[in-house]
Amino acid sequence: MALLLGKQLLPLWLGIAIYSVRMITQDQLKDVLDRADKLKHYLKIDERQIEFEEEDLRTQAPDFWDDPKRAQLQMKKVKGIKRWLDGYKEVRTYADELQLAFDFFHEEMVSEEEVDEDYRKAITAIEDLELKNMLRQKEDPMDCVLKINSGAGGTESQDWASMLMRMYMRWAEAHGHKVTVSNLQDGDEAGIKSVTMEIEGGEYAYGFLKSENGVHRLVRVSPFNAQGKRMTSFASVFVSPLVDDTIEVYVDPAKLSWDTFRSSGAGGQNVNKVESGVRLRYWYTDPDTGEEEEILIENTETRDQPKNKERAMTLLKSQLYDRAMKKRLEAQAKIEAGKKKIEWGSQIRSYVFDDRRVKDHRTNYQTTDVDGVMDGKIDGFIKAYLMEFPVTDEE
Repeated sequence: MALLLGKQLLPLWLGIAIYSVRMITQDQLKDVLDRADKLKHYLKIDERQIEFEEEDLRTQAPDFWDDPKRAQLQMKKVKGIKRWLDGYKEVRTYADELQLAFDFFHEEMVSEEEVDEDYRKAITAIEDLELKNMLRQKEDPMDCVLKINSGAGGTESQDWASMLMRMYMRWAEAHGHKVTVSNLQDGDEAGIKSVTMEIEGGEYAYGFLKSENGVHRLVRVSPFNAQGKRMTSFASVFVSPLVDDTIEVYVDPAKLSWDTFRSSGAGGQNVNKVESGVRLRYWYTDPDTGEEEEILIENTETRDQPKNKERAMTLLKSQLYDRAMKKRLEAQAKIEAGKKKIEWGSQIRSYVFDDRRVKDHRTNYQTTDVDGVMDGKIDGFIKAYLMEFPVTDEE
């Protein structure tokens, strides 16, 4: 993010140097206006406006809601186009207001502070839209499934997994997403062994959170260690797109089996009285190696077994889609030899509480705001990742 104000060393004619705070320059104004114009071109705003009008017209048909599922998909499509139009409209408005403020300042009609505030609004809106424009993979706009597993280390690692769960829930809340816990296994003494969460309803949940795939490392003085020793713990995070009815994924019924159990935890006390929890087992065959692997999915989201089965199938399809997607990305990485390869499942970030430091090992982005990060303020890491590993349009 560009800094609005800064101390600039200004040499005087006497050869003396002083620090002074100055308003934005003509070049900074030009940069804002140029970037706003380029966004209109990159985002194809004129074409999207026509597309929006055509798609919105379909929602006004008398029989539109006769097929609710199809109608909801159409509404989702219309809202998606409108978000791009609204985003650009905001950028254009802020850029034009900055131009006016800059001109009015020279006529002594506004203050430096007012110009600087307009610049801050414009540059923030531009950078947010530029970042979203980098999310061009067809999976990026989707909701996502996020799973956290504690590593070896017992209670300390299980506590770390619960801290990460809270971090992502806070991030999702701040970005307007709904979080549903579909399966949770409590730790032996504290924390959690694993959790599966579905993050839905906002914008680009998968596109942003795909940067979190990998192993997260915690270093701190453990409250669970009687000697007060500094300990290292690990937890793994897996993020996959949550497929919807617009995505076709084949599931071989011959490789599928079910069983039920009495669930506990998130469903409330009554959930224990019936076998509402479902366990899905699916034998996945790797198309390249022929190796077989069992995919196990448990769902205790509701007290309604059929609904839990339906949701478990969605989670299975999401995993199968995710595996196919990652094979495609690996193939692209081999072709694009000049780009740094991204290893799924590798250690990606360290959270060192004693040193007040969180560092991403892929981008070298780091911050001392440990408390902010654990409260869900991870946008800086996400932006750095997307800038470091941009993905071009799909063929």
